Order: sequence, then C-alpha cells, then structure tokens
Amino acid sequence: MMNLLHWRLLVAVADASNISRAAEEVGMTQSGASQAIAQLEASLGFPVFTRERRHIGVTALGEQVIEQARIMLERLNAIRVLADESRGLKGGRIRLASFPSVTSTFLPGLLRDFKRLHPGIDVVVLEGTDEEVEEWIAADTVDLGVVMNPEPGRADVVLGQDAWVAVMPSRHPQGQNAKADGITLEALAGQPFILATGGCVVNGKSLMEQAGLQLSDVRVKVRDWVSACMLVREGMGVTLIPESALPAELRGLCVLPVTPSIHREFCLVCSPSEKSSGATQALLQGLRKRGCTHFDYSIQCQ
Repeated sequence: MMNLLHWRLLVAVADASNISRAAEEVGMTQSGASQAIAQLEASLGFPVFTRERRHIGVTALGEQVIEQARIMLERLNAIRVLADESRGLKGGRIRLASFPSVTSTFLPGLLRDFKRLHPGIDVVVLEGTDEEVEEWIAADTVDLGVVMNPEPGRADVVLGQDAWVAVMPSRHPQGQNAKADGITLEALAGQPFILATGGCVVNGKSLMEQAGLQLSDVRVKVRDWVSACMLVREGMGVTLIPESALPAELRGLCVLPVTPSIHREFCLVCSPSEKSSGATQALLQGLRKRGCTHFDYSIQCQ
C-alpha cells in the first residue's frame, strides 16, 4: 500500500538521482528505500525510475507521477501551515541548545520530521559544551536544551540513550581474547589511552574517576570521538566513546562493550520561561510520540 513516505521518497530520489541520498533525506535505510520503490512501482504497474550504473533517471510516466506527488506534498504542507496558524504557531521560533555528539547523531532526523509536521516553526540549534547548555537553559538564553543524565523528574522528553564502549586496535591482545561479556574499566585504566571528550564533562576520564580509577597513561586528548578512533587505528592507544559516536568505518578497530555496562541518557529540558510556549510544546509532543532512540551494539573486531 502506498503511503505518504512513499511519495516523499519518490520526490527525493528524483531530486537527488540517488537512492542512498534520498533514503537519508526521508529517514530510511537504503535497503528499505529500494524495497519501497519496488513496491510502489509494482502497485502502479509501471517503472517510475530507470536504473543505470551510477545514476537514477525518471521515466516519462514517472515524471508525471512525481509532478503530481510534488503537488500533493505542497498541498499537505499548506494544510499544516493552516493548522499551525489556527493554534498561533506560525512564525514560531525555538532556540535549542545541544552539544556536538548529540547535534550530529540524534537531532538531524528528529528536527527534519518536526519541520515536515510544522513548516511554520523554525528551530535554531546552538552548539556548545554540556556545561554551556546548562548555563543557557538557566539564563533563558535558549528555549530547550539537551541535557545528559538529568536528575529524576527534570526531563521533559527522553531523546535517546546509548552505552559506552571500548575501542582498541583490532589486533590488541585483550580485544582478541575478549569474551562476550566485554571488558572492564580496570582493564582499560592502565592502557595507553586516547582521551576523547566530545565537548562533554562526562568522558573516559570522568567515568574512570567515578569508578575510583585513574588513567595512568593518557597519550593524546582530543575533542572529536571519530578522531580518537583514527588514533586508535594507528596503534596509539585505546579509548572510551559512546556507541552512537562510532565511525561508520570500523576497519582496523575492535569495539567491546564495557562491563558492568555504563549508559548515558539524553533528554530535552525546557528553560524556566518556555513551559507554556505553543511552539515548544508542539516540538515536545511530537518527540514524545516518536519515543526514545536506543542503540544496540555487540562485540565487533575488523
């Protein structure tokens, strides 16, 4: 059965001439997008796209279908604008503060979906450290802020959660001999260590200190999680990073869960003056319906 996502995908593929980029635009996997296009073409009874080696073209009938799909999506967008106007939401603006690791992983898809539902509301993202985000919330500089591991009852919406993982060279003896239950902080504390902070107070060093341990051999300190993994791949040491921040390319790396497991949770917190804002509440309501994002990672060495 054809649904709204199918039509968005058709238009995105036509614009990008590429299924992978279109799938990312609408929030699907490449395999899911390819399957959806095949189902839609089967339902229509004719091909919409032509497939060449490195290019996706549009058939003559496909051009007509996509033209109608654009009109339908534009009309739907106009209806949503009218709905926002009726609730006083048109022209609304939300200032949302976040720190780098969340800005690049959790937020893009969430904000893309919200913009489709509420095209009249603009969301402006301000990026800083987790400490700066807290300061901006307290000072009403922003309307919402992403807070890590907030106190019980403080969060307005839980965005997602993931676990901390150890990353070491693929030929590291401890990685090669690791069992399914992972590796302890004690086993990592004495290793040559690449300390990555991700712009957050909670990082490999603070996790060790919370466990009553100390890093004895910090070789390099970097801000970016992916940079730390690149240094690990070069054999400069091991590191601790959140699983959602793992690079797409794991060649040369061994990733192990930490045992006992350590998780972090990302939540949205309203500033004191924004509890009653219509635009802010619309965003929070949409995120509550979407639910929390979980990452599921298993031991992998490549």
